Amino acid sequence: MIDKKRKLGNLINDLQVGDSYTAVKIIEDRDLLLYLGLTNDANPLYIQHDYASQTPYKQPIVPSVMVFGMVSQVISMHLPGPGSHITQHEMSFPKPVFHNTEVKLTIEIIAIDEKNHRVALSAIGYDTEGEVIVNGKLYVCPAYKPNSLTASSLENFF
Repeated sequence: MIDKKRKLGNLINDLQVGDSYTAVKIIEDRDLLLYLGLTNDANPLYIQHDYASQTPYKQPIVPSVMVFGMVSQVISMHLPGPGSHITQHEMSFPKPVFHNTEVKLTIEIIAIDEKNHRVALSAIGYDTEGEVIVNGKLYVCPAYKPNSLTASSLENFF
């Protein structure tokens, strides 16, 4: 990873209200099993078909924190991008997401606070039926451009 040049995300001066990014992802069983293994989360609602079939959902669902992880990934990798950091969020998950569902997420900048070096973003996600599966607002600190003499040691980020 050190040998590959990486670009920092957008700096606060590069961002404008209305900038947006949309990503589409299918949540596959492999992704779910990796998440559950990493977190040691053995909730039967997420993986046991026999249990989940006895609930109002009728089938296993995707953990809402995993859906939030997809929102976080879009922010970290695309808007504002690498070097950014989520400082606050409020999210709701009005409809469960089932395994192997295609999810469409859109992140949009709704306010910029240059004085405090943060941006407000809206996040909304839909399933293939067009129903909202995640909705929220986040505050994000965009990337800072290194300006010290030692910044050259991070040259793989320019």
